[in-house]
Amino acid sequence: MVAAGALIFSMTIHAVTPPDALSILVSAAEPSDCIADSEITSAALSDTRDNGPFSVSTKHVSRQAANGFGGGTIHYPTDASGCGLMGGIAVIPGYISHESSIKWWGPRLASWGFVVITMNTNSIYDQPDSRATQLSAALDHITSDSTVGHMVDSKRLGAIGWSMGGGGALRLATDRSTVRAIIPQTPFYDKSYGNMSTPTLIISCENDRITPNVQYTDVFYKNASGPKMKVEVNNGSHFCPSYRFNEVLLSKPGIAWMQRYINGDTRFDQFLCANENYSNDTRISHYDYANCS
Repeated sequence: MVAAGALIFSMTIHAVTPPDALSILVSAAEPSDCIADSEITSAALSDTRDNGPFSVSTKHVSRQAANGFGGGTIHYPTDASGCGLMGGIAVIPGYISHESSIKWWGPRLASWGFVVITMNTNSIYDQPDSRATQLSAALDHITSDSTVGHMVDSKRLGAIGWSMGGGGALRLATDRSTVRAIIPQTPFYDKSYGNMSTPTLIISCENDRITPNVQYTDVFYKNASGPKMKVEVNNGSHFCPSYRFNEVLLSKPGIAWMQRYINGDTRFDQFLCANENYSNDTRISHYDYANCS
């Protein structure tokens, strides 16, 4: 397998104006009454697949039907009609990888009240800037889709990406102000993407030799100026967030982060930042947070 971190690309970077984190938080929706307090537990968030408060259905998006990305799968709640509009999230894989590597996020997040598209890229060789553009196109797709478009709040969006897809999520956050939260996983980006103030949960892997933390993840985390949190998987390789390898471990902070910063639901604060010490978990080698509110 080709090492993503060993590849240096020449890319043209355009100056962008980053979204203001405070205005994002202020304009976020109020906590939803459709998820009962009793359902928001550590055990429930740490479950797997579609085992959340809502039942989940899927819709295939063919490559031919996709405009600007390589197709994928839409995952959406089927029994959340009383919840009003929901946040939308796009999830993108890394270099020479396919939707299958990140698809586990779809049912997990959808069962907690999000409309999620897990996607393929136009080419498995696409670079981070292209992946940012494709993430944006996938978000546009779910907001206009005939099945789920009426369910999605186009001003409450998020993105998750692995490796070069994580770099794409970082870039997208500086380009699109309606993206309220991102989760870059072992992200790769070798140029400046500008000031990034979007609430960011970074997933890193302790023994990542493709995108070494000291060169990539740690730098991205340090430079993020908005609410941020970092979880490092103990003994993890570059692949630690993919293919359900650490689904149980990463579900709780991931779902809680998106609920807090896409939906503004402060009930999930109990699982974030100073309120929960992930360092106490032997599966976590490092934990950090800053600017949480």
